[in-house]
Amino acid sequence: MGKELHYREDGTFTIVQFTDLHWQNGEPGDILTRLLMERVLDKTSPDLVIFTGDVIYSDDCIDPKQSFREAVREVDARGIPWAAVFGNHDSEHKVTREELMDVQLEHEHCVSQAGPEEIAGVGNFVLLVREPGSGKPHHALYLLDSGSYSEYPNLEGYAWISRDQIDWYTQQSAALTESNDGEPLSSLAFFHIPLPEYDEVWRKELCYGSKYENVACAPINSGMFTAMVEMGDIVGTFCGHDHVNDYQGEMYGISLCYGRASGYQTYGREGFPRGARVIKLHKGAREFTTEILLDDGAVIREPKPHYPKGME
Repeated sequence: MGKELHYREDGTFTIVQFTDLHWQNGEPGDILTRLLMERVLDKTSPDLVIFTGDVIYSDDCIDPKQSFREAVREVDARGIPWAAVFGNHDSEHKVTREELMDVQLEHEHCVSQAGPEEIAGVGNFVLLVREPGSGKPHHALYLLDSGSYSEYPNLEGYAWISRDQIDWYTQQSAALTESNDGEPLSSLAFFHIPLPEYDEVWRKELCYGSKYENVACAPINSGMFTAMVEMGDIVGTFCGHDHVNDYQGEMYGISLCYGRASGYQTYGREGFPRGARVIKLHKGAREFTTEILLDDGAVIREPKPHYPKGME
């Protein structure tokens, strides 16, 4: 808690995104997941790891709290700062999000925060990446709880980032813009369930990567993407949830990116190996670079393009 994040001497900052581990009780699938994490961490030596939800599959966990500890153990043991947002499967059974946040905060190298109690979700917070010495931030990282399932009886499906969370984000963004001499601070956002715009960008814009399943977003649009466009700070968003999608596409100046599913305890697709997304920030640069690192060590730096209809 309270550990500051800083750029390296060369001005870079590397983030590894692990998503959808679906950790259970240490079964063979979990061991394969840990081995993947070890290989990715060995190869990347990241400055931060972000787990974008479904860290555990609570319904099949004997002790969900212990399962969560086991899932993040490799990262914390290496002394790497890390944070996690929750997915729909983390607190389905036997455990609450509040209890899992307490588990996160037990760890020495966790930089998560419980976030404001008065807004929806658990774990809405912002991290700043600072210049060594001066402490000046050049990037902000928003982590948001995208919920689990709709609680409205006439609206079935997954949940969404709610209005009070969006208001919180815009307040944080405005304050950071003001402290940055009126210039929006280049920012990334991380959550579990994709926004509806993930489906739109695939249909309308040039994308890179694979889409092997439908975008399992909420049935309604709560306006989070609109808020990000209006604030002008978010340049990339990163989600999980859909295990055999890994594409990225840009719309209105924001890159919408899927992670690469990392867990072996859940569904996948033959010929679509597990892996992780690696994100690199550069001090003073608004843009970021990203690539996918696969379990076998292969790196996808130039994913295949997908052209929407009429754009081929």
